[in-house]
Amino acid sequence: MSKSDLTTSQVAERMSVTVHAVRFWIKRGLLPNAYEVEESRGSVWMIPEGDLKGFAPPKKTGRPPGKVSAANKAATAPANGSNAALTAAAKAKKKGKK
Repeated sequence: MSKSDLTTSQVAERMSVTVHAVRFWIKRGLLPNAYEVEESRGSVWMIPEGDLKGFAPPKKTGRPPGKVSAANKAATAPANGSNAALTAAAKAKKKGKK
């Protein structure tokens, strides 16, 4: 273990992510020189500082924010005593099944 090696917590703090994200990167092989060290409290992952030079965290995947389907809009519409949005979504769904 070198003085320039960092724990998952230290890497997470530097990269502004969670410790879980850093462990995920290790498991995916994105930090190839990371190694596990047994300590009295259990195993600890160490990441050489050199692995972070030029490292860019992977972009988040999943649904882009702000894009909501029509059916989801209807399901999350506020309950204001009118079921017009739900009825419209139900009709649209029935048309799609025919």
